[in-house]
Amino acid sequence: MAAAAAAAAAVGGPQPPQAEMPAPGLALDKAATAAHLKAALSRPDNRAGAEELQALLERVLSAERPLAAAADGEEAAAAGGGGGPGAAEEEALEWCKCLLAGGGGYDEFCAAVRAYDPAALCGLVWTANFVAYRCRTCGISPCMSLCAECFHQGDHTGHDFNMFRSQAGGACDCGDSNVMRESGFCKRHQIKSSSNIPCVPKDLLMMSEFVLPRFIFCLIQYLREGYNEPAADVPSEKDLNKVLQLLEPQISFLEDLTKMGGAMRSVLTQVLTNQQSYKDLTSGLGENAYARKSHEKYLIALKSSGLTYPEDKLVYGIQEPSAGTSTLAVQGFAGATGTLGQLDSSDEEDQDGSQGLGKRKRVKLSSNTKDQSIMDVLKHKSFLEELLFWTIKYEFPQKMVTFLLNMLPDQEYKVAFTKTFVQHYAFIMKTLKKSHESDTMSNRIVHISVQLFSNEELARQVTEECQLLDIMVTVLLYMMESCLIKSELQDEENSLHVVVNCGEALLKNNTYWPLVSDFINILSHQSVAKRFLEDHGLLVTWMNFVSFFQGMNLNKRELNEHVEFESQTYYAAFAAELEACAQPMWGLLSHCKVRETQEYTRNVVRYCLEALQDWFDAINFVDEPAPNQVTFHLPLHRYYAMFLSKAVKCQELDLDSVLPDQEMLMKLMIHPLQIQASLAEIHSNMWVRNGLQIKGQAMTYVQSHFCNSMIDPDIYLLQVCASRLDPDYFISSVFERFKVVDLLTMASQHQNTVLDAEHERSMLEGALTFLVILLSLRLHLGMSDDEILRAEMVAQLCMNDRTHSSLLDLIPENPNPKSGIIPGSYSFESVLSAVADFKAPVFEPGGSMQQGMYTPKAEVWDHEFDPVMVILRTVYRRDVQSAMDRYTAFLKQSGKFPGNPWPPYKKRTPLHPSYKGLMRLLHCKTLHIVLFTLLYKILMDHQNLSEHVLCMVLYLIELGLENSAEEESDEEASVGGPERCHDSWFPGSNLVSNMRHFINYVRVRVPETAPEVKRDSPASTSSDSLGSLQSSRRPKVLQRENSGTAQVFSLVAERRKKFQEIINRNSSEANQVVRPKTSNKWSAPGSAPQLTTAILEIKESILSLLIKLHHKLSGKQNSYYPPWLDDIEILIQPDIPKYSHGDGITAVERILLKAALQSRMNKRIIEEICRKVTPPVPPKKITAAEKKTLDKEERRQKARERQQKLLAEFASRQKSFMETAMDVDSPESDIPMEITTAEPQVSEAVYDCVICGQSGPSSEDRPTGLVVLLQASSVLGQCRDNIEPKKLPITEEEQIYPWDTCAAVHDVRLSLLQRYFKDSSCLLAVSIGWEGGVYVQTCGHTLHIDCHKSYMESLRNDQVLQGFSVDKGEFTCPLCRQFANSVLPCYPGSNVENNLWQRPSNKSIQDLIKEVEELQGRPGAFPSETNLSKEMESVMKDIKNTTQKKYRDYSKTPGSPDNDFLFMYSVARTNLELELIHRGGNLCSGGASTAGKRSCLNQLFHVLALHMRLYSIDSEYNPWRKLTQLLEEMNSQLGNEEQQPEVPILYHDVTSLLLIQILMMPQPLRKDHFTCIVKVLFTLLYTQGLVALSVKCNEDDRSAWKHTGALKKNTCDAEKSYEVLLSFVIRELSKGKLYHEEGTQECATISPIAWSPESTEKYLQDFCLHFLRITSLLQHHLFGEDLPSCQEEEEFSVLSSCLGLLPTFYQTEHPFISASCLDWPVPAFDIISQWCFEINSFTERHAEQGKALLIQESRWKLPHLLQLPENYNTIFQYYHRKTCSVCTKVPKDPAVCLVCGTFVCLKGLCCKQQSYCECVLHSQNCGAGTGIFLLINASVIIIIRGHRFCLWGSVYLDAHGEEDRDLRRGKPLYICKERYKVLEQQWISHTFDHINKRWGPHYNGL
Repeated sequence: MAAAAAAAAAVGGPQPPQAEMPAPGLALDKAATAAHLKAALSRPDNRAGAEELQALLERVLSAERPLAAAADGEEAAAAGGGGGPGAAEEEALEWCKCLLAGGGGYDEFCAAVRAYDPAALCGLVWTANFVAYRCRTCGISPCMSLCAECFHQGDHTGHDFNMFRSQAGGACDCGDSNVMRESGFCKRHQIKSSSNIPCVPKDLLMMSEFVLPRFIFCLIQYLREGYNEPAADVPSEKDLNKVLQLLEPQISFLEDLTKMGGAMRSVLTQVLTNQQSYKDLTSGLGENAYARKSHEKYLIALKSSGLTYPEDKLVYGIQEPSAGTSTLAVQGFAGATGTLGQLDSSDEEDQDGSQGLGKRKRVKLSSNTKDQSIMDVLKHKSFLEELLFWTIKYEFPQKMVTFLLNMLPDQEYKVAFTKTFVQHYAFIMKTLKKSHESDTMSNRIVHISVQLFSNEELARQVTEECQLLDIMVTVLLYMMESCLIKSELQDEENSLHVVVNCGEALLKNNTYWPLVSDFINILSHQSVAKRFLEDHGLLVTWMNFVSFFQGMNLNKRELNEHVEFESQTYYAAFAAELEACAQPMWGLLSHCKVRETQEYTRNVVRYCLEALQDWFDAINFVDEPAPNQVTFHLPLHRYYAMFLSKAVKCQELDLDSVLPDQEMLMKLMIHPLQIQASLAEIHSNMWVRNGLQIKGQAMTYVQSHFCNSMIDPDIYLLQVCASRLDPDYFISSVFERFKVVDLLTMASQHQNTVLDAEHERSMLEGALTFLVILLSLRLHLGMSDDEILRAEMVAQLCMNDRTHSSLLDLIPENPNPKSGIIPGSYSFESVLSAVADFKAPVFEPGGSMQQGMYTPKAEVWDHEFDPVMVILRTVYRRDVQSAMDRYTAFLKQSGKFPGNPWPPYKKRTPLHPSYKGLMRLLHCKTLHIVLFTLLYKILMDHQNLSEHVLCMVLYLIELGLENSAEEESDEEASVGGPERCHDSWFPGSNLVSNMRHFINYVRVRVPETAPEVKRDSPASTSSDSLGSLQSSRRPKVLQRENSGTAQVFSLVAERRKKFQEIINRNSSEANQVVRPKTSNKWSAPGSAPQLTTAILEIKESILSLLIKLHHKLSGKQNSYYPPWLDDIEILIQPDIPKYSHGDGITAVERILLKAALQSRMNKRIIEEICRKVTPPVPPKKITAAEKKTLDKEERRQKARERQQKLLAEFASRQKSFMETAMDVDSPESDIPMEITTAEPQVSEAVYDCVICGQSGPSSEDRPTGLVVLLQASSVLGQCRDNIEPKKLPITEEEQIYPWDTCAAVHDVRLSLLQRYFKDSSCLLAVSIGWEGGVYVQTCGHTLHIDCHKSYMESLRNDQVLQGFSVDKGEFTCPLCRQFANSVLPCYPGSNVENNLWQRPSNKSIQDLIKEVEELQGRPGAFPSETNLSKEMESVMKDIKNTTQKKYRDYSKTPGSPDNDFLFMYSVARTNLELELIHRGGNLCSGGASTAGKRSCLNQLFHVLALHMRLYSIDSEYNPWRKLTQLLEEMNSQLGNEEQQPEVPILYHDVTSLLLIQILMMPQPLRKDHFTCIVKVLFTLLYTQGLVALSVKCNEDDRSAWKHTGALKKNTCDAEKSYEVLLSFVIRELSKGKLYHEEGTQECATISPIAWSPESTEKYLQDFCLHFLRITSLLQHHLFGEDLPSCQEEEEFSVLSSCLGLLPTFYQTEHPFISASCLDWPVPAFDIISQWCFEINSFTERHAEQGKALLIQESRWKLPHLLQLPENYNTIFQYYHRKTCSVCTKVPKDPAVCLVCGTFVCLKGLCCKQQSYCECVLHSQNCGAGTGIFLLINASVIIIIRGHRFCLWGSVYLDAHGEEDRDLRRGKPLYICKERYKVLEQQWISHTFDHINKRWGPHYNGL
C-alpha cells in the first residue's frame, strides 16, 4: 500500500511542470513514463492520470509538425523544431507503441493480445493480382473466395473449384457461414468458437482506449491538412500521393493493430464509432488555433465535394456550431427543384449568398427522384465516417482500404461500416466520375462493396434502415443523367426521348461498373429483391433508368459514300445494356420462379408497358418505322418479354391478362422485327458503307454472351405478337419489312422499288429463314431448362468439335450467377456426356498440338441435329456451312445418304397452350399465296431464287402439315367449294385443304416489256397475286372504299386509322380478293416503265407443283409414284426413317406423304395428278433476253464451282507436297543429297538449284551449296551419367547442382590440364563444344550460291518480314520454307573417284602409317582465290559467329591459332555426337537412318579440313608420332623443367585425336588411311581403358592381376590378351606414385566390384564403345557405307568388324574378346611403357590429379529435361511466391528454366544486365541461345532461340485435355507426358525453328 501511495505522490508532484516541458525533454525514458501512466490509470480514480496522458498525447501527436514539410512555407517556419517530418513521425509512433504496451515490450504486448483472439473468421484481405480460390460446391454467395492457405487446409476433393487471380482484391470468407457452407471451412476456422477464449483482462487494453482516439484524430488532421482542392481541370494527384506516402507508417501501424485479433479490433471499433469522442476532438472549438484551422479545411473539403460540374455554384451551411458537424447541400441538379436540398431556413441566414445556379449544357430531365438529399447531404458523426470520407477523397488509397477491410471480422464494426458506406454512396459516385484513375478506383470500390453486400443478412438490414435500394437507384440515375443526348430515332426533330451517349467516357470506360455490380449483388438476395419488386416508386424510377438505354447507339444506313469515321462505340452500348439492364433483370427474374410471386411480375409488366407507351409517345411513333435506321438496344422490350416468359413458364399466369391491346402489340412488334430485317440486310452487304462495325454489331447481337439477353427475348416477343395478332397482317408485315413484296409475283419480271436486284435473293432467304425460326423455335414456348441446354449444346457441337471450356463459354447461361445453370453443374456434365464423345488429344510428331475435344455422337446427328438452332446461334455464316458439311460427312460415312443432303426437318417440342395462336401463321391465306407463288417461280426458273428458298418453302409447308388444325372432314369441304369462292385464291385458311386447290388464272402487273403481255385474256375467273398480297400488305396505300374488308377500330379513331386493315375473319367478303380496280391505282413511286396488267394461265395447285418439282429435281419424267399404292402400311405407320435424311426429292416425298395422310381428298388428288403423267411444263414464257441472263447466271455459277474445285485440288496437292517435304521419316531416296550411293558411271555429283531450277555439278567458279541452319547448342553438355532425370525443385530443400553434367566434367578436365601442361598441347588433348557447340543441319535442298545472294537481296527489300532477320543472314528455304541461316558449299568431287579410293589395298600397316605421316606433314597450300574458297571462308566465319566468344576461346593466350584449331575439330565432334544422340545413343538400328538423308557432315568436313590444313602442326608435336614410334631419348623430356610439359598421350581424348588426324589429311581421304588411323587410335584407347581399370580396382586385385598376367606374357598372342596387357600396365605404373597415397577415402569412392574376367571384359568394351560408334558414323558419312543393324549386346563386335579392326577370318563361336581387335603398329610392351613413363613422371609431383585425369567417364546417358511433378499446383504454389534472388521481391512474371531449374524473372527490370533481361541472358548462358522456360503464372512454355522467341504451348492439361493459358479458368492441371516428350524431342533434335511457326523478335526484353 505504502508503495502505491508513494507512486501517487510522485504522480501528483511533478505533474504541472511535466505538462509544460519543452519538446526536447521528450527524450526521457518512454517505457518508464508509459509504465507510470498505466499504473496511474489503473486506479479507481484515474482522472489525474487521464489528464496527464491527454497532455502528453497532445504534445506527442500534434499534427502541426510532421506534415509541415509537405505544407506551405510559412507553416513550415511556424512549426519549427522536431527535425524532418520523418523523424517526428517516427518519434510519435514510438511513443504510441510504448504507451499501448504500458511500459512492457511492444512485441510481448502484441503476443498477449493475440492470445485473446476469438475470431472464427479468417478475413485475410488481399489486393489485386493475389491468387485465391473459389469453390462453387461450398459457396452460398457467388462471390465467395478463400485464401490459398484456408483452401488447402479444407477438404474440397471432388468439388467444383478453381483458382483465380483477383482483379480488384478481396477477402477470405473462411469461417463465415453467411457466405459459404461450414463443411468447406478449413481446419483453423472450424473449431474456434468463442466459448473457449478467456475474457480479456481489463488492464491489457486500457491504454489503447485512451491513446487510439488521439492517434486516429491525428491521422485525420494529417489528411485534412494534406488535401488541397485540386484545380478545376486536373486533380493534383502528385500532392495526394505525397501525403499518402508520408502517412504510410501511421496507416500501417493501424493495419498491424487490426491483425492482433478480435480483442484489439473491438477496441478499435469502439474508438471509430464513438460519437462523443469524435465530437469532443474535432469540433474545432477550443483555444487551439491549429485545431480550428484543421476544422476549416475539413469544411472547405466538404463544400467542394458536392460539386458535380465546375460551373455549379456552391451552397453550404454550417449548423449550430455547438453540434460540430457541418451539413452540406449542393444543388447538384440544376432546374430540378426550386428549393435547396434539405436546408432549413435557419441555415439560409448563414449563407454567403452564392446561390446563382449555373445551368447545365446537356439534356435535362424533370427530376422525379424522391429525395434530393440522397445526393447532397453528408453529416459525419464519428471517426469512421470521416475516415471513409477522406478515403474517398483521396481516391481509395490501397492501405486505407486494407485497414478498413481488415476490421470487418468485427460484427459491430461491419454493420457500422456498411451503413457509413451507404451514406457516402452518392459521394463515391461523384468522385468516381471525376477520377482520372477510374479503373483503379473502381477495383478498390468493388473490393470493399463486395465484402459488404454479399452478405444477405447485412444487405437486408441496410436496405431496411438506410434505404439502400433508393440510394442505389437514385445514384445510378444521376450518374447516367450526366451523359444524355437527344434520341434521333424515328422523328429526329420532335423526339422528346433522351438516351445515353455511348461515346462518353462514362460508358466507354465502363465507369458505371462498380455501382451496377453492387446493385446486381444486392438484387441476388431474395429479401432485398422482394422489397424492390414490391416498391412501385422504385420500379418506376428503374424503368426510367432502363429507358435511357432504349434506342441508344442508333445506326443510320449510309447510302452514298463510305462513312469517314467508323465509331467503335457499339461495344460500349452492348456492354452497357448487358451490365446495366440485362443483369439486374436476370437477378430479378431469379426471384420470380413460383406461383406466389405473380404479383411482382404484374408490377414489372405494368410499369414496363407504361414506360414503353411513354417511349412510343416520346419518339412520335405511329405505325411505320423510319427507313434505314436500326438500333439493337431495346431493353424495355426485353424486360417485358422476359417477364412474360417467366410468368407463363413458372408462375402459371394467364398470358392474356398481362398482354396489352392489339394496337400496342402492333407497335411492340415493329422494332424487334426491324432488327431481324436489318440483320438480313447487313448479311446481304446492304450496310457495307457503314464499315465493319455494323457487322460487329450484328455478330455481337447473336453472340453467346449476349444472345439470351438480346435476340432470344426479341424473337420471343415477336412470337407472342404473332400468336395474338391477325396472321395475314403479321405475314404481310414481315415481307414488307424485308422489302421483298415486289418479288412475290407470278410474273417473270418485276420491279422492286425498295431493293436492288442483287440483294433480292438474300433478303428473300432472310425473310423465309426468319419465319422458319419464328415458327420452329421453342426456347421460351415450352422447352424445359434441360431441353434448352441440350439443344444449345447440340447446336454448338454440330458447328465444330469443341473443347470443354469453349462449350462452357458458348452455351448462353443467364448472366446472373444465381440463376439455374451454373457452368460446370451436374446438368451440364450429364447433358454433355449424353450428346458428345470425348476425343483425347492426339500428337502428330511435328504437327500442331491438339486439345481434348468433344464431338457429337452419331445418334445426335441422326435425330437431334437442328439447322434452325444452328442458324440462330451462328456468329459467322461459315459456321452454318461447317455444320452442314459435317452432317453430310456423317451421312456419307454411315451410309445413310450418299448425295448432298438438305437440312433435316426436326420434330419440335409441343407448344405451350398459351402460344397456340402462333400456328395460325401457317394457316393464313397470305402465307399460302406466298408459298404457291414461290413454288411456281422456282418451277418456272425465275431469276433470284435459290435452293435455299425452296428448302425454306418446303420447311414451312411441312411445319403447316405437322401443325394443322383438327382434321377437316373432306366431304363438307368439297361441297359447294368452287361456287362459294369463285374469285379468290384459296377457299379457306387450312393448309391441308388449300394444298389441293387449283388456281387457274392469275392477273399480274408486269412491265410492258414482259413476255406475258402479248397473250390475250381468257375467261373472267382470275385473281391477282400482287393485288391480293397488297390488299393485306399495303393497307394504307389502297383506297379506303373497301371498308367492308377492314374493321376500323372505333377507339381513338384518328390515331388508329393507319393500321387500317386487320382482316375480320367472320366477314364472308374477307375471302374475296380486292377488286382489280383498286390494285390498278397502286403504282410504284418512281417506277420507270409503265406497268400493265396481264393474265397468266396457271392451272396448278400446291400439290401439283410439288409433284412437278419432284420431276424437276430428279431430272426424270414421272419420277414420283405414290408409295402407298405399293405398300398400304405406309399410311398406318408413317414415321419412316428413310425419309428423315435426304435432299429436296426426299423432302417433297415426305411432304406429299404427310399431305396424303392428313386427308383422303389429298391422297386421291395426288394419285390423279400422277395418273395424268404430266409432261414437265415447257418454260414457254422465257424470252431470249431472259434466257441470256439465266445462262449468264448459270455460267457464272459453273465457273465458280470450277474455281472452287481447282482451288481444293491445288490445296490438297500442296498439302501432300508439304507432307513429303517435311516428313522426317519418309523413305524417299531421290533427294540429290545422297551423292555417294549413285551409280559408278555417273562422273560427278549433280545438284538441283531450288531457286533457278537448273541441275548441274558444283564447280569452283559457280559453287552449289546446301541450305543449312547453324545453331549453337548446349544439349550435349546436359548429358549426365545417371539414368534418372533430375526433378524440378518444388521445395526450398531441393536444389539442382550442375556438377555431374557432361559440360561441367569436361570443363573441369580442361582447366586441370591447363594448370599443369603446356597450353597448346592441352588444346589438342580435348574437345570443346559441349556447351555452345555449333550444330549444322540441313533440309537437304541445294541452291547456287549466287542465286542465294540475289534471293537474300529480294528478301531484304521486302518490307513484310515474317519473324526472321534478313540482316543476320536468316531466310527460309525457297522450296520447303524451313528456317535457315547459311549456305554450306558442296565440294566439287566425283563419285567414281570416291569409289576408287574405297578399294582396299594390301599395303601393310607400317607403310600406311608412314603415308599418313607424310600426308599430314605436307602443308595445305591455301587454295587459289576461287568463288568456292571465298564461300568456304565465309561459311567458316558464319560457323564461328554462331556461338559466343566464351564458347570458342579456351586458350590462355587469346587469339592463338590453337584456339581456332580446337574449335574447328570440335564442330565436327559436336555434330557427330549429336547425331549419335538423335539415333538414341547407339547404332543398333543401323541403316542410312533418318539423319543420314538430311546430313551435311560430308560437306562440313570438307570445309573444316580445308581450314585445318592451314595450320600445320609441327611434326615434333604431332601426337601421331607418339602413337606410332618409339622415342629413344625418354629422359631428355624431363630435362627442361622450367617449361610446362606436354600432355601425356594417355590423357588425350581419343575421339579428338581421331578428328585431328583425319582433318589434317588432304581430302578426299582414302579408305585404307582411315582404317589405319582408327587401328592405331584403338590401341591407345584400349590402353587407356586398362589404365583406368587398374586405378579403379584395389591393391589386392592389382597384385592378383599382375601375377596372372605375368604368367601368360610369353604366349604367342600376348599382345592381344587383356590379362597380359593389364598386368604389364600395372607393373609399369607401379614404378611411379600413382597407386601410392591410397588412403582409406579412395576405397570409398570406387564401388567394390568383384572383378571377374567377364566384368573386366564388359568394362573394357563399354570404355571403347563410344569411340567405335562415333568412328562408324564418321566412316558412314565420309565413305557412304551403310551402318549394319544389330542387337545391343553384339554392337561392339559388329562395329569393330565394320571398321576393319577385326580380322575378317575371325570366328564368332567362342565369347568375343575386345582385345582381339588390337593391331599394334609397334611392339605393345615398348610403346605402353613409353606412355606409362609420361604418367609416372607427372604423378611424381601430382599423384591426386594424375589419377583423376585417368578416370574418364565415357558413358554419358541421353540428355533429358527436368522431370516435372504430376500436378501443376505443386509448381505454382512454390514458385509464384518465390522471391527473386537479385532484388528479393516476388517477380511479376516468374519463370523457371526446364533444362537446369534456374528461377528467373521474365521481363524483370530488376535483373537486367547491360540491356539484357534475365530470361534472354539465361538462355545464352544455359543453352547458348536456346532457352526453354515454364512461365509460372501462365502454365505456358516459352522458347527463346537466339534473338527470337515463341510461345510453345503448355505441357499441363486439365481433366478435359485442354491447356489453361494464363490460368484463366484455374482448374487443376496435370502433366501431359506425351506433350513433354514432344518438347524434349524438339529440344534434343534442335527442331524448334522448323516445327513452331509463330516466332517474333524479343529485343532482349524477356
